[in-house]
Amino acid sequence: MSKIYSAQNFAAYIIYELNETNTFVNAKALQHLLEVVKRRWENVFGYNPYREETYSLLTHDYVIKEVYEAYKEFGEQHISEPAKEWYLKYGDFQLILRPYAVPAFTLEEEQLMRKILDQYRHVLLKHAS
Repeated sequence: MSKIYSAQNFAAYIIYELNETNTFVNAKALQHLLEVVKRRWENVFGYNPYREETYSLLTHDYVIKEVYEAYKEFGEQHISEPAKEWYLKYGDFQLILRPYAVPAFTLEEEQLMRKILDQYRHVLLKHAS
């Protein structure tokens, strides 16, 4: 059985990768990309990549509620870094606020993610010209 990741981890990966190439991403684009990832992932690997429940864009303003809540404050603005999560190890008394981690994708998973992001960049460039 392959790994199922958190949608927050996919969002972090998308944000880091797009910022690396100076590509615009806002909360709405992030939700769209997560929907594309879900569809393509299910076609290639045969299962849902996220633990979180997903919603249809036709009936809701978001696809994944947890990601929507984390990024709604950005609105139409560019997202420059992933949302933060609170982390507390058992027995420790110090809270740590850190960005969501990027998933440890397999080579095949990484290639699929790169194809999706390359296609997103291509569409943005096509609309800009």
